[in-house]
Amino acid sequence: QVQLVESGGGLVQAGGSLRLSCAASGRTFSSKCMGWFRQAPGKEREFVAAITPAISWSGFNSYYGDFAKGRFTISRDSAMNTVYLQMNSLKPEDTAVYYCAAADQLSPEISHYPYWGQGTQVTVSS
Repeated sequence: QVQLVESGGGLVQAGGSLRLSCAASGRTFSSKCMGWFRQAPGKEREFVAAITPAISWSGFNSYYGDFAKGRFTISRDSAMNTVYLQMNSLKPEDTAVYYCAAADQLSPEISHYPYWGQGTQVTVSS
């Protein structure tokens, strides 16, 4: 069983930065791919970024949604069982509830993630 708790959301102005954290528990955390998704009011949940478990000969591999490339960065600290999402150059359209999720394979598909956190609100003002 994997439990996920997000934190770090809040209110920021356009052009600002925010760093989200996802604290994970469970003995299988280190073997899971971790993802971030977001959902704005009246819209469907969409993929933000995902990252693989650590591999010594290749390092971490990551994948981003098109809107996140060049602005958002996903990373993980296995020793602390924590996944991060660094968000820079934020725009009002980034306003949403952001969710941390865990899967067995790197994927942008919601159906591949059986474990989810409760979400954290990010609001970007103009």
